[in-house]
Amino acid sequence: MEDFVVSARKYRPDTFDAVVGQDSITTTLKNAIRNGHVAQSFLFCGPRGVGKTTCARILARTINCTNLGPDLEPCGQCESCRGFSNNASQNIYELDAASNRSVEAMRTLIEHVRIPPQVGKYKVYIIDEVHMLTPEAFNTFLKTLEEPPAYAKFILATTEKNKIIPTILSRCQIFDFKRISVEDITAHLKNICEKEGIAFEEEGLRVVAQKADGGLRDALSMFDQIVSFSGNSITYKQVVSMLNILDYETYFQMIDFFYQGNVPGCLNLFNRILDNGFDGQVFVDGLSDHLRSLLLMQDKQTVSLMEVSASLQSHYAEQSSKTSIAALLQALELCNTCDQQYRNSNHKRLLVEILLLQLVRLFAPAVLMGKEAPASALGESEGPVNAGSQQQGDALRSPASAVPVSMPLPGSASVAGSPLSRPQEVSVSLPLATDKPVETGRPMDKTSISIPGMNFRSKTSLKAFEAKLQENRQQQELSMSGQEETPFTQDQLESQWKVYMANAEKEKPGLYSVLANANPELKENYTISLRVPNQFVKEDLLSGSQEKDLLDYLRNELKNKAIRFVIHVDESMEPSKAIYTPLEKFQEMQKNNPEIKNFRDALNLDLEL
Repeated sequence: MEDFVVSARKYRPDTFDAVVGQDSITTTLKNAIRNGHVAQSFLFCGPRGVGKTTCARILARTINCTNLGPDLEPCGQCESCRGFSNNASQNIYELDAASNRSVEAMRTLIEHVRIPPQVGKYKVYIIDEVHMLTPEAFNTFLKTLEEPPAYAKFILATTEKNKIIPTILSRCQIFDFKRISVEDITAHLKNICEKEGIAFEEEGLRVVAQKADGGLRDALSMFDQIVSFSGNSITYKQVVSMLNILDYETYFQMIDFFYQGNVPGCLNLFNRILDNGFDGQVFVDGLSDHLRSLLLMQDKQTVSLMEVSASLQSHYAEQSSKTSIAALLQALELCNTCDQQYRNSNHKRLLVEILLLQLVRLFAPAVLMGKEAPASALGESEGPVNAGSQQQGDALRSPASAVPVSMPLPGSASVAGSPLSRPQEVSVSLPLATDKPVETGRPMDKTSISIPGMNFRSKTSLKAFEAKLQENRQQQELSMSGQEETPFTQDQLESQWKVYMANAEKEKPGLYSVLANANPELKENYTISLRVPNQFVKEDLLSGSQEKDLLDYLRNELKNKAIRFVIHVDESMEPSKAIYTPLEKFQEMQKNNPEIKNFRDALNLDLEL
């Protein structure tokens, strides 16, 4: 039985030109070798499976080859190249920092660096997962990395550049490896299939590339698994079945159900998805991607952003032509909200089913199960919609309870972005007098619009609408600000003042002592003048809540919201002393009734201090 070599090792690039999807990095390294500007230390960072260690090995092999070709390709014949091919090179050392992360490992490395190469020109040290080194190990390695011998080159590789200390970063040339595109991975898999004599469907290879999420090594691992499952042919159905992913047809069918208003079809299809072992959030993520593709298909300039084959683009174009950009944006917002709420939901299936019902109502507002909706539901009636009809529509209502309606307002600026907006108009949200949302782009000539205190159709004169809107706004501002101005006299003011001060003497002695001699006087425009003994008392009164409490009390009792205070400082006043402690209270009572002292002495009572 012949030993099997996985594709990730068998087809590992051995030259810069064979590296997939990292052209800018390989070109830079080749030019550095050609011009003799090879740095002493490099840092290769990026996600897994994008070629960091592969490029490090190619760089180490290339700079040690004694007979480079015109395209800077190693000859493969010199002693250094043969040692590299047989994994017996004395000039290239690979160290796994995950298992050699201590200070002792770095000291051993430093001792090894002092020995010059016996064959070749450079000794290259490749340290993988360098972010796993301890801070002490980093500091031990720092001096050698800063001033290494001329023959020593260091190539550090990591998936987490943020964990590398700044002193290391400042001494390295940093190369950020990007995720490999779906097109590049698909082309690489096609090349391998041709070399191995494997029949394939390009759409199946594209699914593998998308599932790999930019990692070529992951794509090759899945490729080997699919080949073992299917033999010498790879089809789209086999890939979908083997990787257990939802295919495009599922989402195309679901969108068609949305357009048809087929609620049972949507729910039954989602039930089959769950029965096949798929998680609800996986379905929602895939539905979001599908809606995004439909949105990108709306404009020729964004079609290139879609990661689908040319054969599928026609199907997307057909489905995208049946809706609008505004509807797709709202659908994406609903999917995003569901995705955010999914993890914390106690009834995850119901959450997704509600999403499906909302999308049906969004894409087919006038159709439910293939039947035309009643005229009353479409806003044909002149009168306002009653509460019962609104409650009946709440079960399948979209979260957006209002639609944008454009109306001119005096001095307003134009608001762009609304499909119904016009130049020099402001787009405002008005609740529809119907339990069904208006489809984006539908003429509003027959749509009844309901505003509290108003009932009119969209053909109503704009001037009358503007006047009615201004009247409602003024009434609302009047009710909110409460501009009641009931006249009152000085006697009425003093009467309410005495009532308030009687309560304040018991409950707020501090405020009572401040306002006992304030002598309120009624001035013009319902302004009340108060006197206080000093600036400190004035600031204390204004900074606390006392003034607000008193002002609210007078406004309420005198039924006048225009009352204001003007506080004057009169230093000739003697502030009344506030009574706080039990002793002060007893002394005040004793002044009013001297017999209290005899009563205390007779019973031998003490004060509670």
